[in-house]
Amino acid sequence: MHQSILGKTALGATRMPDGSWEFLLWAPNTRSACVRFVSGSEGVLQMESLGRGYYRATAANLDPSSRYLCRLDDGRELPDPASRFQPEGVHGPSQIVDTSAFHWTDQNWTGRSLEESILYELHVGTYTPEGTFDGLIPYLPHLVDLGITTIELMPIAQFPGSRNWGYDGVYEFAPQNSYGGPSSLQDFVNAAHNHGLAVALDVVYNHLGPEGNYLNAFGPYFTDRYRTPWGQALNFDGAGSDEVRRFFIENALYWLEDFHFDALRLDAIHGIFDFGARHFLAELKSAVADLSKRLGRHIHLIAESDLNDSRVLHAPEQGGYGVDAQWSDDFHHSVHSLLTNEKMGYYEDFGGIEPLTTTLKEGWCYSGQYSQHRQRRHGNSPRGLASSRFVVCNQNHDQIGNRAAGERLNTLIDFEAMKLAAGITLLSPFTPLLFMGEEYGETAPFQYFTSHGDPALVEAVRKGRREEFAAFGWEENVPDPQDERTFCRSKLNPSLKEKEPHRTMFRFYQHLIRIRSQYELGFPASLAIHEVADRALLLQRENGIYQVAMMFNFADSVISADLPHLTGTWSTIICSADAQWRGPEANSLPQFNVPPSGEFRVPAQSFFVISRAPSVEYKI
Repeated sequence: MHQSILGKTALGATRMPDGSWEFLLWAPNTRSACVRFVSGSEGVLQMESLGRGYYRATAANLDPSSRYLCRLDDGRELPDPASRFQPEGVHGPSQIVDTSAFHWTDQNWTGRSLEESILYELHVGTYTPEGTFDGLIPYLPHLVDLGITTIELMPIAQFPGSRNWGYDGVYEFAPQNSYGGPSSLQDFVNAAHNHGLAVALDVVYNHLGPEGNYLNAFGPYFTDRYRTPWGQALNFDGAGSDEVRRFFIENALYWLEDFHFDALRLDAIHGIFDFGARHFLAELKSAVADLSKRLGRHIHLIAESDLNDSRVLHAPEQGGYGVDAQWSDDFHHSVHSLLTNEKMGYYEDFGGIEPLTTTLKEGWCYSGQYSQHRQRRHGNSPRGLASSRFVVCNQNHDQIGNRAAGERLNTLIDFEAMKLAAGITLLSPFTPLLFMGEEYGETAPFQYFTSHGDPALVEAVRKGRREEFAAFGWEENVPDPQDERTFCRSKLNPSLKEKEPHRTMFRFYQHLIRIRSQYELGFPASLAIHEVADRALLLQRENGIYQVAMMFNFADSVISADLPHLTGTWSTIICSADAQWRGPEANSLPQFNVPPSGEFRVPAQSFFVISRAPSVEYKI
């Protein structure tokens, strides 16, 4: 059972060792508080004041499905801010949950290192026909067969209705009711671990959704000193912020300990404003590191940030926050611009091979130079940080869903270019992330969907979506987020992978992942990167055992590159243009000699990987 970071019982309703229940509430905005049971158990519990805005009550012999509300001094009865389950949704009563009663069978699980990790981002509601935690379990063998190591769930904290990306969550401790609730989530994580898969959770600590958000009634959870694009900023550095910080750090530890998650992906940390002497993220990382040590397993924090600020990753003794890894948007933007030639919005800062070359060398491209899109200098240098600490992708929920029509990359480019995108992502020195269905070329869009109950909010969201795309010049009709058909269009069709060209694409992804593992491409090694043409580059890696060369041609035409330093006998690992991958070329020779001229012919929008002795033979 997770205990509070302050040595007290955890916030919310906690089952004690003697079978009783303790309720702990932080509500400095009220002069008194009660717990009123509305089903399962009866009565009203008067809570005692503990000081600093805390209230506590204990009860024995509660029905295990008891539901309750917190009554404040003005008579309002509201769900518990630290509710463990909202079976009736964001406006209904909270339900007590004994998370310690679950029987785990993953006692020997120690997690995954970043160096060996391949992340797979999925949305619970659209990944399966059922749209539940239980519905995910039969798909675990598919993910194992693919070769990924870590499932990353988009946010699951209770949100309004049953259809949402998850970033409108308002009960941070409560797994979404329409997904199955707490015990089903524990079942899923336990099953994933028993299949050898780690599980990461996307958490949102920069804002809460508007509908069902009653936290202002309890205390100063929010501040008007800062603004976010999504709603009120959270109060991490003003009066009362110690308890707000406690709430979110305790939430992180709750997911990691009570639900055995292996990592947390921290959404948009550039929306976490904290100008105190010790940043919230540094305090969070310290608490998570202590938990990791106590539990004896790998636990990681992965930040999403568009700041290009290396302080996020640097150790506290270097003035940083010590977060384990962060997303590198510059990688995505560089690859997307090369493949699509789009120049709208933030893509205007990218184009040509140089941004990708710089990103591959350093972790991101913009490290202090002028950004045309931002109209200012952007970023600082990440030089010296391990490449495994940068998470990269060629598509994700944002980059697909935040297009007007939610198009996936494979609907914007052809099959050969998609293989090239897969190669540069999975064979990069970084930690790769795939978006659900990418591995077989899913054709369903991933559109923005909601099921809000407030008509004014529904209209505000519709208006905001239309305005959001002005900078990109997209003229498509923006799908109505509230229309259930928008949600249904976004559901996967996994039967596609049994048809061509989807079957070949799946085999191709499998093969790339095996190459990545075989040649330990996520682990430290000597790395040299050369631009060899206007839209082509060469990566050379050597770790004392393997010598690997990878050529990526993003041009629309064949190139002949002069690479005299590659002369000698090489073995072919993969050529994306080969006929066995439905490419336009004959299958490559398994072994060949590079002539003294070092001249290579590389087909349009393709890549090859070769190795030379000493190496381990790899068979397709």
